[in-house]
Amino acid sequence: QVQLVESGGGLVQTGGSLRLSCAASGSIFSINTAGWYRQAPGKQRELVARITSGDTTNYADSVRGRFTISRDNAKNTVSLQMNSLKPEDTAVYYCNAALATPTMRWYWGQGTQVTVSS
Repeated sequence: QVQLVESGGGLVQTGGSLRLSCAASGSIFSINTAGWYRQAPGKQRELVARITSGDTTNYADSVRGRFTISRDNAKNTVSLQMNSLKPEDTAVYYCNAALATPTMRWYWGQGTQVTVSS
């Protein structure tokens, strides 16, 4: 079975930090392009950050300078370091990635809750 599993969410104070991890489980060759999305109650899911197979990154304007996406190819994981958190960052965060098994297809994780208190 191939799947993505997020971890690292929780409750944090304004200005604090969290590190989210997205681990690809099962027999895969690699993670290709991957991204983090988030969805707050009553709002559409939005792209937070993406990283390509060539390590090119892009960020939503609302998180640029505060969040950093990275990957560990040896461990088949994608991480999101979140610093200077704000209440507006409160949402369920989802990992999305193209996985080579060796055929390529897109997977979604189940989501992890991030709550930032004021």
